Amino acid sequence: MKLAAYQAPLLPSGSMEAVELIRGRIKWCEIEGVEFLCCPEAVLGGLADHAQRPAEFAIDVESGQLQALLAPLASKSVTTIVGFTEIDNAGKLYNAAAVFHDGTVAGITRKRHPAIRRSVYSAGDQSPVFTVGALSFGIMICNDSNYPELAADMVARGAKVIFLPSNNGLPPERADVVALSRAVDIARARDNKVVIVRADVAGRTADRLSFGSSAIVDAGGTVLRAGKTLSEDILVAGVHV
Repeated sequence: MKLAAYQAPLLPSGSMEAVELIRGRIKWCEIEGVEFLCCPEAVLGGLADHAQRPAEFAIDVESGQLQALLAPLASKSVTTIVGFTEIDNAGKLYNAAAVFHDGTVAGITRKRHPAIRRSVYSAGDQSPVFTVGALSFGIMICNDSNYPELAADMVARGAKVIFLPSNNGLPPERADVVALSRAVDIARARDNKVVIVRADVAGRTADRLSFGSSAIVDAGGTVLRAGKTLSEDILVAGVHV
């Protein structure tokens, strides 16, 4: 089975340019026989914690807004994991990721541990395991990977792969986190005998920097692919699950 991680460019806050960028990567994955494509955390619009008016680019799932926004990403052969900011009926914001399969939002997961001490995001309270075709998988969003019990629980419920949308766009003085992220990925993979697919952003904005920590790690803890430094990239690996 071929899995891919899209290391997307670090875009300005509020930008939805990533939809067209992801669409291009999905078309490429269709040609290359890739079945699952993981995209970064909050790749649509950026992290709400960095925005002056985060609710302006938050997306309502229940109303069908997310379904409509992701429509250009519809594919018969590629299932895509896409990070975004969700707003619920009560106005709460969640750092979320959608599983988009065959033109339909097949599931949503919410980040359990928002990373910033005073985050505008509310914490999710579930870690679902999804099954699409022959693959059962879980999703951990960025900082959630630092909580080993989340991975262990999803693997115990049948997950063979954990997709890990990340967004390490940080102030430049704190941005060098690639080695730390890689060590976490290897530990989660090795300890749980599970494949880890991390997709990060990379590049610079006026006040943020991300070197790009994207990687695919096999169930033995071997790094199969790693993202280029400071550059948009797509990582592909064939894995046995």
